[in-house]
Amino acid sequence: MNKIGKNTREFNLIQQNLVDYVEPILGCRSRAEDIVQEVIIRTIPNEQSCIPKQGVGYLYKAVKNLAIDFIRRSAMEKRHQSTHIISWIEPSATPNPETVLAQQKEISKIVNALDKLPEKEKIAIQKHRIEGCSFSEIAQHLNVSNATVHRLIKKGFLTIMKELTPKTDKEKDDD
Repeated sequence: MNKIGKNTREFNLIQQNLVDYVEPILGCRSRAEDIVQEVIIRTIPNEQSCIPKQGVGYLYKAVKNLAIDFIRRSAMEKRHQSTHIISWIEPSATPNPETVLAQQKEISKIVNALDKLPEKEKIAIQKHRIEGCSFSEIAQHLNVSNATVHRLIKKGFLTIMKELTPKTDKEKDDD
């Protein structure tokens, strides 16, 4: 057998051993073949098909390092893709007209119920739920105690809930 045929067979054997070596690291044979091919392209100049004996260890190390780099890069890309979802890119769910109308009716019922409340209850609920004020801030504004603010908010919500709860036929007849 001539020298070129022997070198080619030796080269192919080393290449297959490198693929077998890196496949468990990557978990995919085709990725392992890609990594080995990349290392060979980078390390063997001028399309030579012979690898010097002292270079085989270097090839194993290069293949392993490139495989680890690939895994790290893939993990980083996954992390960044899952945590940095840009909300304005996502399509917004446009509600249908029936849903919009139902929401508007519900809001108008809430506004009407709020308008029927005594002034202090109305202010307490608006400051707490809409403006996000604490009980002590509301108490200071209304010149009442924190317990009174709690009572005003609770009473106001109960009144609003009664207004929003659909009445039965019997309750309608009583009115």
